[in-house]
Amino acid sequence: MRILVVYDCLFPYTVGGGERWLRSVAERLSTEGHEVAYLTLRQWEPGAVVDVPGVRIVTAGPRMALYVDGRRRILPALVFGAGVLWHLLRHGRRYDVVHTASFPFFSLLAVALVRPLHRFGVTVDWWEVWSLAYWTEYLGRAGGRIGYLVQRLCARVPQRAIVFSRLYARRLRDEGLRGEVEVLEGMFSPAKPSAVLRAPRESGPGEIVFAGRHIPEKRAPALVPALVEARKRLPGLRAAIFGDGPERPEVLRRIEAAGAADWLRAPGFVSAEEVDAALRGALCMVLPSSREGYGLIVVEASAAGVPSVVVAGPDNAAVELVEEGVNGTIARSAAPADLADAIVRVAEAGAAMRASTALWFAANAERLSLDGSLAAVVATYATGRRSARA
Repeated sequence: MRILVVYDCLFPYTVGGGERWLRSVAERLSTEGHEVAYLTLRQWEPGAVVDVPGVRIVTAGPRMALYVDGRRRILPALVFGAGVLWHLLRHGRRYDVVHTASFPFFSLLAVALVRPLHRFGVTVDWWEVWSLAYWTEYLGRAGGRIGYLVQRLCARVPQRAIVFSRLYARRLRDEGLRGEVEVLEGMFSPAKPSAVLRAPRESGPGEIVFAGRHIPEKRAPALVPALVEARKRLPGLRAAIFGDGPERPEVLRRIEAAGAADWLRAPGFVSAEEVDAALRGALCMVLPSSREGYGLIVVEASAAGVPSVVVAGPDNAAVELVEEGVNGTIARSAAPADLADAIVRVAEAGAAMRASTALWFAANAERLSLDGSLAAVVATYATGRRSARA
């Protein structure tokens, strides 16, 4: 088949679960003999060679800053949507299937406008489906209502929908989805076979590890007072806060104010290999996010035999990946005392929880594998193509 992948981000020029997923989709489809193009905004320096093996990279707009103060800017979304519309008007007949992220919504609306003309199948990744309350918190009362209504309109575009949690599958159906929804829970693809099911660490204090963007919903600054509190009960505790973003200066400020620089490091953005090495020796991985569409880092930690701490919340799908007391624990909130309590619970469980985490991953490895999800994606293409041609 001839497949167009549409997203304004491309890994590794921007880093996140969605970027990694769609690049993996594109590369895997190419290795299976499909003709694949990836339509995106240009995020690299002029003259740079962008090499995604077997995939044709097409730009739909210039390099633009996607975020301001940790939130998506509207202008790049509009530019990208216009670029997608223009590309599909000219070249849509080339494709059997267009596979697009739902967000930013304007690109999905562009796909919907052109689809009747060229009759390609449409597959849409919905990493998240926001409630009206969250839209209002994010954009204010007026902007939030507009955002919510646009999201609802996009849900009603004829499509084959892919979601990555049961939480967002329910919400998408509630929004009036026109089409079928496939829940995929497999995003994990180890860099090498030895990365899977490492023997749990036998001794040593280990570190608390966080890895992710420093944006408001990840709540990285909340880790600092929580770790300070946990260290009062776990002498010698160390921690690493990996990642970068608009809230990193606040993370650094809190570390300095707490006098914690000798045991709490925040090196910024580092390679996947460095994060992987830190996880292998970690006491636990902590993800204090208020909102997650999936939570791949939980699976990556579990594959290393490392328990996770996540935070309960109505928009946090990562809690679906944690079985309480088995491969981690769920904190009641991101308040310092609650996060510290959760970290201490993992520490007190010791080797027993590391062993049960490794067993949990072994039991769920097939469900959590990228290979299984990609096979399901190809199946949705075939169905979507038939319905588009009908």
